[in-house]
Amino acid sequence: MPTALSLLDLAPIARGGTARESFDASIELAQAAERTGYRRVWYAEHHNMGSIASSATSVLIGHIAARTESIRLGAGGIMLPNHAPLVIAEQFGTLETLFPGRIDLGLGRAPGSDQNTVLALRRDPAQADAFPQDVLELQAYLGGKSVRGVRAVPHAETAPPLYILGSSLFGARLAAQLGLPYAFASHFAPDALHEAVSVYRAEFTPSEQLTEPYVVAGANVFAAEDHDVAVEQKTTAYRARARMMIKSGRPGVNLTDAEIDAFLASPSGRPLASMTKYTAAGTADEVREYLEGFAESSGADELMLAHQAIGTAERVLSVELTAGAMAGSR
Repeated sequence: MPTALSLLDLAPIARGGTARESFDASIELAQAAERTGYRRVWYAEHHNMGSIASSATSVLIGHIAARTESIRLGAGGIMLPNHAPLVIAEQFGTLETLFPGRIDLGLGRAPGSDQNTVLALRRDPAQADAFPQDVLELQAYLGGKSVRGVRAVPHAETAPPLYILGSSLFGARLAAQLGLPYAFASHFAPDALHEAVSVYRAEFTPSEQLTEPYVVAGANVFAAEDHDVAVEQKTTAYRARARMMIKSGRPGVNLTDAEIDAFLASPSGRPLASMTKYTAAGTADEVREYLEGFAESSGADELMLAHQAIGTAERVLSVELTAGAMAGSR
């Protein structure tokens, strides 16, 4: 079966840039994805991260939906332990009412933030344990049902489809039990990908939303017209990523590029380096070859691609080149 292609926009705020510039870049990326045949664009909920602008995920989805015409848009995902299910049902019922047939709702159980931020969100850190029950409650609200005498308003005629996000067997089993599509975060947590997909497919139970298992797998992409340019984009982006993650734990530490490279190659840095295991970097043909192999080995029905070049123009070009190269695979 052909592999669908979708886009994960991490809404990065460039060093020295602003959140407004990030939102403008997100519009460009979504419009590029729409005109080149991507199926959907997702935005992820993060908090207390100065380099990511998608904290108010539902607001950003509405902003992009108003500036595109047909592409599906959604959360990849909403971290449900941070929210009351009723509030998310109201937000996504509103989005689906405004943009019918175009809204997705991916759900994760990680907080997407540190413990102090969880407390600032007025949530109990143990709320993640209630994730399965919260998914069912949210599903009931979106379906127009009353929960303890409460209904979500507005209620769209058709509920936005739910996806379970995960990077472990827990999410795979829950998605299988509920008969929902399963999206694996292999773009940054690759280790359990193949086992989780196998468990999900083996344990899947059909539901009203889905009759057969459906797997979305994440991968990173740097596509350019020249191989060396793409590799340099990857090197630059992953150095910046490592530097940010190191500084978050050790404020005031500034490492040179050579020091970053040495750290990533060391035993201490290898876990961080391995997070981006599934990365395609090169020309359009090289990226296509990698992604076709990745889709086959992972058993993915859909690839959720994070184009990670730092510059907006470079990300848009990567979106376009990848779409063109993969057209025969979809």
